[in-house]
Amino acid sequence: MGFRPLHDRVLVRRVEGEDRTKGGIIIPDTAKEKPMEGEIVSVGPGARDDKGVMVPMSVKAGDRVLFGKWSGTEVKLNGEELIIMKESDIMGVIEGAAAAKKKVA
Repeated sequence: MGFRPLHDRVLVRRVEGEDRTKGGIIIPDTAKEKPMEGEIVSVGPGARDDKGVMVPMSVKAGDRVLFGKWSGTEVKLNGEELIIMKESDIMGVIEGAAAAKKKVA
């Protein structure tokens, strides 16, 4: 993909949510909420502080992250729906076994 976010922005691909409840009930597409979890596709170089010094990003491409329900701007690039958001909209990075488990599932 030929897209690189500017400044402290990141490009995120939503991770698809479950289509069944724990009890086995199938959730129709119209009732599903958009997941608040995603994988970072690409990141910008970082933001500048008050003194003009570049502050590097805390996240990198491939990280699994949690973000706010209404965060970012949805865009369509190469037929894929992605989200562009500021790094400050990201609430946290999913690390270790939890991220690996989610990728397998």
